Amino acid sequence: MPKNSKVVKRELDDEVIESVKDLLSNEDSSDDAFKKSELMVDDQEEKDADVEEGSDVEDERPAWNSKLQYILAQVGFSVGLGNVWRFPYLCQKNGGGAYLVPYLILLLIIGIPLFFLELAVGQRIRRGSIGVWNYISPKLGGIGFASCVVCFFVALYYNVIIGWSLFYFSQSFQHPLPWDQCPLVKNTSHTFVEPECEKSSATTYYWYREALNISSSLSESGGLNWKMTICLLAAWVMVCLAMIKGIQSSGKIMYFSSLFPYVVLLCFLIRGLLLNGSVDGIRHMFTPKLEIMLEPKVWREAATQVFFALGLGFGGVIAFSSYNKRDNNCHFDAVLVSFINFFTSVLATLVVFAVLGFKANIINEKCVIQNSEKILKLLKIGNLSQDMIPHHINFSSITAEDYNLVYDIIQKVKEEEFDSLGLKSCQIEDELNKAVQGTGLAFIAFTEAMTHFPASPFWSVMFFLMLVNLGLGSMFGTIEGIITPIVDTFKVRKEILTVICCLVAFFIGLIFVQRSGNYFVTMFDDYSATLPLLIVVILENIAVTRIYGIDKFMEDLKDMLGFSPSQYYYYMWKYVSPLVLLCLLVASIVQMGLSPPGYNAWIEDTAMEEFHSYPTWGMIVCISLMGLAILPVPIVFMVRRCNLIDDSSGSLASVSYKRGRIIKEPVNLEGDNTSLIHGKSPSEVPSPNFGKNIYRKQTGSPTLDTAPNGRYGIGYLMADMPDMPESDL
Repeated sequence: MPKNSKVVKRELDDEVIESVKDLLSNEDSSDDAFKKSELMVDDQEEKDADVEEGSDVEDERPAWNSKLQYILAQVGFSVGLGNVWRFPYLCQKNGGGAYLVPYLILLLIIGIPLFFLELAVGQRIRRGSIGVWNYISPKLGGIGFASCVVCFFVALYYNVIIGWSLFYFSQSFQHPLPWDQCPLVKNTSHTFVEPECEKSSATTYYWYREALNISSSLSESGGLNWKMTICLLAAWVMVCLAMIKGIQSSGKIMYFSSLFPYVVLLCFLIRGLLLNGSVDGIRHMFTPKLEIMLEPKVWREAATQVFFALGLGFGGVIAFSSYNKRDNNCHFDAVLVSFINFFTSVLATLVVFAVLGFKANIINEKCVIQNSEKILKLLKIGNLSQDMIPHHINFSSITAEDYNLVYDIIQKVKEEEFDSLGLKSCQIEDELNKAVQGTGLAFIAFTEAMTHFPASPFWSVMFFLMLVNLGLGSMFGTIEGIITPIVDTFKVRKEILTVICCLVAFFIGLIFVQRSGNYFVTMFDDYSATLPLLIVVILENIAVTRIYGIDKFMEDLKDMLGFSPSQYYYYMWKYVSPLVLLCLLVASIVQMGLSPPGYNAWIEDTAMEEFHSYPTWGMIVCISLMGLAILPVPIVFMVRRCNLIDDSSGSLASVSYKRGRIIKEPVNLEGDNTSLIHGKSPSEVPSPNFGKNIYRKQTGSPTLDTAPNGRYGIGYLMADMPDMPESDL
């Protein structure tokens, strides 16, 4: 290139630079604002992308410290006292091993799909039950409030059971155990066994008279039982201290409260298998009775157990999952927790029937000895002939098999006179067929069996500490189902709300530690949760599949999980689960109507339970419990339907959702102009303020704005979309 050409090029370059400087100096201020705001938007997008990819940017919402902590929390909530004292009873009552078939089928049909649904909506929206259902359908926002009410009712009496366990735990540090023998009563002339205990048993007497000091009817209050009042206070203090910091405090406790019961169950199983008669109990347990499996009642009870075992409808599942990252694989969590729950129930059943088999063997041995003595007396007085007795029989060391042989011979020979002889058939199966559940299993049958264990105080301490931990794990989820939605919705301090909630619950719970308190526990257990929770879960299913849209929900799941869930869930949620739930609701109502409302009262004179019908005021309380639990649903529906709440009033109407985080925004966004997106040039409109979010859909816009990442901005700002209403309650 010639030398002068280089000079010409340099001059041209200088002119271009000067021209650019002139253009920049004369650039309109609105363009400068545009560039700055554009940079701000881009910068915010980068930050959001970092959050989405799991960077170190802190989320405003608390989060689990680890996936293990979260799984243990869900397991602790779902695995509760019902796994230990309800499932074994149902298994024995409804066909033994055959009961596992309908249970597993219903676990796959309603258990796992509905558990997955609650995990998904909690993780997707990242709010408690009130916020979740307001978000999905404001008219059905009462679902969340109904869940909170049911959680509160259940927490009231569930913590009383923890108080009972604490009492027995505190009494277990002595040898022999205080319920090992009947107490002796002394008067001026002689000493005799307490009549009430002699007519029943040592463990039964201790439960009803020493622990509960129970009255003879619901109407007879009898005043507070101070021992149980102290235990109830201790239980609420434990719950309050564990929950006061939310998942930051309760999450750490889960490592012990969720894992310790498994250690105890395994220890009991190993010890139980070494006891005489344990194999008989397990064999009796798992011997299938296939004819029973075809009865509708078996399927109804299996469905009810699946429903309550996973904690569906309480709001605890949603609350726990709301603290997850948005891309967490909640499908894996649903399947894992459901099967952990199932196998825990089977493990508990093995333990219970191994121990009950041992207890039945001891009772059977006593029966053989007592009836052998009767036979010897009958032989001496001549009512029975010695020729009837086989020569190899030795009554001083007779076995159960030999006794049953003699019994059958006498029954055949003395057929007409047999009833007058007063002999009993001593069969282990007869004792095992006496099905017990609930408090009867934990505080009477199991405690009686443990008195025969070597080192019985140690096993008693372990057992009742296990019950306390099982109860606390479920209580944490129940209280979280109350606290999280209220904190999310009304923005109150979690610490203050937790303390207030526990104090109020303790004072209301004093009705359960009266001498008649056990009858109130039965009332609340029967009427406060069953029907309301079924209605709540049916409405949850309808809200997601019919109102929010099953196709849209499946797209959300694909966006969260990174893969499309099986179409199995599509058909379960849309068709099968609602139908099964409706059938279960109708069956529960029919069962409730056919069963006379009442309770089993302990009568001191006869030392037996006697069925009593509820008085009129008791029936009013039962109906009120069900009504109050479901009342928020029609109230919120009518409030929304009649527009009694002004949506433009601010406050909670300004809450929107951004990648699972709650963002406060002004209600009236000045300068929020999206006309650039609709094709207008910058000269046609005022300078846009992109400090507001540019992906917020303009009200009345004919088209749906597409966010730069995700289909229709899934996981971004959802406010003001007609099909995704924001929370007002």
